[in-house]
Parts: sequence; C-alpha cells; structure tokens
Amino acid sequence: MQLILTHENSDFDAVASQMLAHKLYPAALPMLSRRVNRNVNGFLTLYWDMLPYIRPQDWQREPVEQIILVDTHSLPNVRGVRKDSPVQVIDHHLLAEDDEPLPDNWALHQEATGATATILLEQIRAAGGTLNELEATLALLGIYEDTGSLTYDATGSRDAAMAAWLLSLGARLPLVRQFLEIPLTPDQQTLYQELQDRSEWFTVQEQTIILAQAEMTAEFTDEISSVAHRMRNALVPDVLLLAVQIGHNVQVVLRSATDRLDVGEMARSLGGGGHAKAAAALITHQGLAAVVVRLRTLLNQLVQPEVKVREVMSAGVQTMLAGATVASAAQTIQRLGHEGYPVLADSGELVGLLTRRAVDRALSHELEHLEIRQVMRA
Repeated sequence: MQLILTHENSDFDAVASQMLAHKLYPAALPMLSRRVNRNVNGFLTLYWDMLPYIRPQDWQREPVEQIILVDTHSLPNVRGVRKDSPVQVIDHHLLAEDDEPLPDNWALHQEATGATATILLEQIRAAGGTLNELEATLALLGIYEDTGSLTYDATGSRDAAMAAWLLSLGARLPLVRQFLEIPLTPDQQTLYQELQDRSEWFTVQEQTIILAQAEMTAEFTDEISSVAHRMRNALVPDVLLLAVQIGHNVQVVLRSATDRLDVGEMARSLGGGGHAKAAAALITHQGLAAVVVRLRTLLNQLVQPEVKVREVMSAGVQTMLAGATVASAAQTIQRLGHEGYPVLADSGELVGLLTRRAVDRALSHELEHLEIRQVMRA
C-alpha cells in the first residue's frame, strides 16, 4: 500500500499536489489531512465524487510500503505507518542548512518554485499526461494561492508556464476567483478585530513590524492564514507576526514583504516551517506572553541590517586630472581595474566622471592623444 500525504491545515497547493502525485503514481492513495482550510473544504465538498481523495476516518489500517509526502518535510501521524517506511518528499520549501537532516530512508525532491504543484505538473506534462477541466482548476488554485496569483517574489517563470498550460486545458477562472476570495467567518472577524486591538507597531533595522496577539477558545477551528492575508493587505507592514493562543497551544503565523527577514528561518527556530515570505509554527506547552517574547528576540537576531554604500564602496578614491591624456588614463585603468574615476581640474574642483567605457571607445577610434576633459562625462 502506498499513501500520498501532506501537512495539516492543508491549503490548495497541498491538496492539488496530492491529486497531481496520484496522477503520477496511480497506485498510491491521496489521503487528506485531518484539517484542511475552509476554502479547500468548500471545494472538496462540492466536487468530492469527482476527485480521488480518501478521508482519514475512511482509512482502513493496512501496512504502508511507501509514502509520497508533498508540500512539506514533516510526516503526519497516520495509523499503519512505521518509522522505517520509505518516504519520497516532493516540495518547494527548501531545506535550510540548519534543518535536521532527513532520515536515511527518505528521498528528497525539492525545487525553488512558487508552488509544489508546479513541480508535479512539469513531470506530468513531460510524461505526456494531461488533466481534465476540474483537475486543471484545482491545480491552478494551488499555484495561484501560493504565489498570490503569480505576484509573490517566490514566483518564477515555471509557475507562470504551468498556469498557462492549465488554462489551455480548460481551468475555470470563475471557480478560482470564487474559492480564493472567501469572506471571513464570524470567528475570523472576531479574531481579526482582537489582533488589530492588540497589535504593536515598531521598527527593527528600519523595517516596519506589526506584532499582534490574540486569545481564542479551544472551539476556534478556522485557519488564521486568511486573517493574516487580510491584515497584511490592509496595513502593508514590512513584517507581520501573529501569535494566537487557542486552548493550550499558540499558533504563530508569519508574513514578510522584505528580503531582510526570512520568516521561514524564524518559524524553524520555533519548531515550524515555511519559506522566506510566509511561514507558521504551532507551539505547545508555552503561554502567549512567552511566545511574544521569543518573537521579539528572534526579530532582533534575524532582521538583517540595511547595506550601506560605505560597506560596498572602494576606499581611497582614485582621481584623474582633466588635462591628462586618454593614453595615460588607459594605463591607470589597466593598473587599478575600477570602472569609473572622478575627474578634477588643476584647482582640485570636481569637473566630471571618466568611465572605462569612454576610454575604450576613444582607444578604438585611435584618439588616445585626446585630453580626458574631451571624453569624460561632465
């Protein structure tokens, strides 16, 4: 028996990747996680009879010979799965250098795409496979949700190419819009309001940070990622950190719009995961206040300082005199190797800039006798 598994709180990329893996490995059963996001559940409920999934409660415990794990490196607990069961991982979340190495019986296929669905679609297309309209729509939902409809920084040409292929196969954009624009539930609206009321704005290394916290009862079952998406779009910080206590656990959701903080690294420090722009962690046996303190500490450790010009410039400015010849300038450039030189008058006044390109052009026209003032940029 082979199973296709993914992470809890499954989004569209996760469940689409399960379906696509099943296209590649028809003997493997795609088993949903115990919890899927609300918009995903709505789609699955509507089209359940046309899709290949099984639910955890329908799983008859059988010996599992192999697991295909998509969109995550973390293996969920499933009856019948032994620790020594071989696992094939297919994921677009790249392992970091400080991550724990995978077990010896795990095979890893990871690529830096905007969505795991992109990797699997490329394999299906290369094998001469195809998808029906519903499958293409689900796969497009996976790519669009994980790439912000091809607008997030992690998006690449491969994601766009696969999205175009899916549209050529009949993927239905009205359905994509319907399931990616789900309004917040009443509980999510309550959470949104509390997060706004208990949000702090501050800066770290000149980056605008919003750190918001909230407490919900154990009955809260909606995903927090939709709330994070709304807050980020409404408030536009460089970094958004949400810490929500639900019962005895604290759910942390992290979003970054800057290259100076990798929230995936931040989440891994908390026992979670994700990528540079979006990540999450579930923290057990620790209170909300302690988690907020940890988030502040990690911010101060991980936000990279802005690179100043003085840190990358060449020290000791090399100048040239306006009355010197192009020939002498060429010798200086060959010796020093810089691309540009301030040009000074005899009085020491800055009068222009001489570039290597200008000197090369003059030499190509046999004008090495000209003065620098005649070829410089004033």
